[in-house]
Amino acid sequence: MSYPYEYKRNGEYLLKLDLQFFADGEGGDKTEEPTQKKLDDARKEGQVAKSQELNSAISLIAVFLLLRVIGFYTGTRFLELFYWVYEGIPEHTVITGGEISVRDFCIYVNRCALQMLIILLPILLVGFAISIIVNIIQVKWAPTTKPLQPKFDKLSPLSGIKRLFSAEKLFELLKSVVKIIIIGYMAYITLKDKLGMILLLEQFSLKEGVALVLDTVLDMGLRIAILYLIVGIADYAYRRWKFHKDMMMTKQEVKDEYKNSEGDPQIKGKIRQKMREVSQRRMMAAIPQADVVITNPTHFAVALRYDVTIAAAPIVVAKGTDFLAQKIKEVARENNVDIVENKPLARMIYHNVELGDIIPPELYQAVAEILAFVYNQKEQRGEM
Repeated sequence: MSYPYEYKRNGEYLLKLDLQFFADGEGGDKTEEPTQKKLDDARKEGQVAKSQELNSAISLIAVFLLLRVIGFYTGTRFLELFYWVYEGIPEHTVITGGEISVRDFCIYVNRCALQMLIILLPILLVGFAISIIVNIIQVKWAPTTKPLQPKFDKLSPLSGIKRLFSAEKLFELLKSVVKIIIIGYMAYITLKDKLGMILLLEQFSLKEGVALVLDTVLDMGLRIAILYLIVGIADYAYRRWKFHKDMMMTKQEVKDEYKNSEGDPQIKGKIRQKMREVSQRRMMAAIPQADVVITNPTHFAVALRYDVTIAAAPIVVAKGTDFLAQKIKEVARENNVDIVENKPLARMIYHNVELGDIIPPELYQAVAEILAFVYNQKEQRGEM
């Protein structure tokens, strides 16, 4: 939390400072957007914005819609299984003298369970597939085992009490209440519409009774699932908002992360400064071999060297502005390198030719004239 300080004179505000702006400690408000590195690290730890309610709602809708399509087939298969079970029991008891051994009973139950699994397998596969797809849509595909690892800090009773009375638990409680209300309301509406037929259920045949119960359950389940989808969407929106809020960073956290990933800016700045100093020393050492220094005369200085054994055109061996330009001219005078003033040429070479490169063809004529002048001056002085 920031604490602003205000300065007054004669009842008027002169200056208002927010000291949080200068905060460099570990605390402070989380005002910065989360970096990609923090989001990636959170994902590796299994921390993602995911709603299990949305997953369950869409899976339920898919399963109930599938039952609408294959409900008759599924009900018929269950009836066949029912007939098989109860028709087989008398036959088996007659053969065994009215008693069923534990072994035979287990075999019988296993066969029933296997048949039920085969009947329900399409529904289970659809529910599983929809669940996987919804999870991938929410958080993309990035499996991790970190959430499965034990966390001993959660064993602390104090931490457990804090979590028990947290805003997260309050939201979960509210969500559970809403789900109960939805289930109760939809069950009441559905049963109210079909109450008359349900009361006459004993007058129906077995197939008609199963069809009525299945239709009632599907109608109720689909209504509940659709309303449950609204809860899932709201839960997903809340999870995304809370995840983004939890991932927000303080200014100090951003600085620390940058230092850890990119290196300390102060150290990097010192390294760059050292590199510049080494480069400048190397450049100054090359000035005595230059043929001419072309100047602005005060703001720019460019030193050229022409050696046909090195390159077909003059090379820029040093260049600089302002203070560095004055140093270049100073070193040139100390080593008897000619200095020629040509403002447009000096600026053009400085801005268009990098250190160590040859001059471009369009400047050959202008540079050749200066070199010819310099060589003529040296010849007159007896230096050539």
